[in-house]
Amino acid sequence: MSLLPSVKADEFAPYLGGADYGEAFFESSESASIRFEDSRVEDIAASSDHGLGLRFLRKNGDAIETLQGSAQDLTPAGAAHLRKGLLGPGSKSTPVTLGAQSFWRHPVRIDPGEIALERKIALLQSIDREIRAEFPFIRQVSLSLAERRRDIVIINSEGANRREERTTVLFAANVIAEDGGILQTGHEVIGGLKGWEILEDSDPHLAAKAAAARALAKLRAPKAKAGEMPIVLSSSAGGTFIHEAIGHSLEVDHVQEGSSPHYIGKIGKVVGPENITVIDDPTLPFYRGSFRYDDEGIEAKATPLVKNGVLVDYLYDRVSAMKEGKSSNGHGRRESFACRPIPRMSNLYIAPGKDDPREILKSLKAGIFVTRMGGGQVNTATGEFVFEVDEGFWVEDGKIKRLVRDANLLGIGPDVLKSIDKVGWDMGWGIGTCGKDGQGVPVGDGQPTLRIPKILIGGLHE
Repeated sequence: MSLLPSVKADEFAPYLGGADYGEAFFESSESASIRFEDSRVEDIAASSDHGLGLRFLRKNGDAIETLQGSAQDLTPAGAAHLRKGLLGPGSKSTPVTLGAQSFWRHPVRIDPGEIALERKIALLQSIDREIRAEFPFIRQVSLSLAERRRDIVIINSEGANRREERTTVLFAANVIAEDGGILQTGHEVIGGLKGWEILEDSDPHLAAKAAAARALAKLRAPKAKAGEMPIVLSSSAGGTFIHEAIGHSLEVDHVQEGSSPHYIGKIGKVVGPENITVIDDPTLPFYRGSFRYDDEGIEAKATPLVKNGVLVDYLYDRVSAMKEGKSSNGHGRRESFACRPIPRMSNLYIAPGKDDPREILKSLKAGIFVTRMGGGQVNTATGEFVFEVDEGFWVEDGKIKRLVRDANLLGIGPDVLKSIDKVGWDMGWGIGTCGKDGQGVPVGDGQPTLRIPKILIGGLHE
């Protein structure tokens, strides 16, 4: 059943005029989550929300004035009141004719809302019992299960009339092992633009056990040595590196504000080796960061950003594109109707290359083979980043010698991108919720196996 059955888009068209651009964003959402910790249900939450975001843009020379507000009144009278507060009581509206509505519902085989709460709790209980029974030294098991359904309608003064329904499910397991005062963690996550079937296609029991096994193994692992050395990033590490170290810097608002100086004025310039192609693609079916229309009603499309080492584009929303006299490439995203759209990544990845991943590993004479990435952060102004290595192995003469722990990767994103000299033909993905300007949106990130000839490792100094 649709969450926005009562919104008749044509009734709101008279309230879109009065500026160079007008837009109405309607949203209704339902969310539910369970947090299971210390072998008991710690929290159960359910919520619903609905509202209207109204936005007007005015060109003023090179500047663009944004007038935006939101309300929970999804009626034409509510839109009229909101418009009056934004544009003033005397503002005249020009007629707007909307096109026929384009409606897209992402396929869902099993509605998570139809799964009984008792069944969901029983799943988390069984996972917790299995981990504690099969693995020693387990100090804490934290499990979470979350689902969200959003129904969105977007209309604007250009005549766009879009509607989209998105359903997501997310399972996360975080396991802490302790022995002799040493604490180590393992983390696994399953999620995507799917219904409950995602937990039947990918076994959450196995994911949680993988997290526990990793935490336990790191208890016995020596600390990583610090210093500059070559590394190989496995495709299984996901795309945290490309997302944080490069992706944010290619969101064009950072470039326009001057906070991404490495990529200012670099369209058509070489920013990486010829074997590097970077793409952001919101059209990938079922991926966590996917959508049919962005949150400004623009149809999604794959956007090459770097092609064979050459910078070819940035990620735009409508406002940033207007500043340059061009059209948005469909990357305006917002957390909810109460937020403004801003340029954001969706599913960002480095395209596969031609190198054999096994040969890439064999070429590593002495360095670290990173198979899982942890959290990280980046300063877009300087390009400096630091990432945790959740799982990494010391390699000598192309052979894995031992697991290491407590390693961090430090560097400058644009410089590291230029240094990549091997790109595998494989592909791996990670998922997450990306934060920017106080807004969180679901994303995916991916990469093939990569070799970086030199990077600074933070670890044990001898």
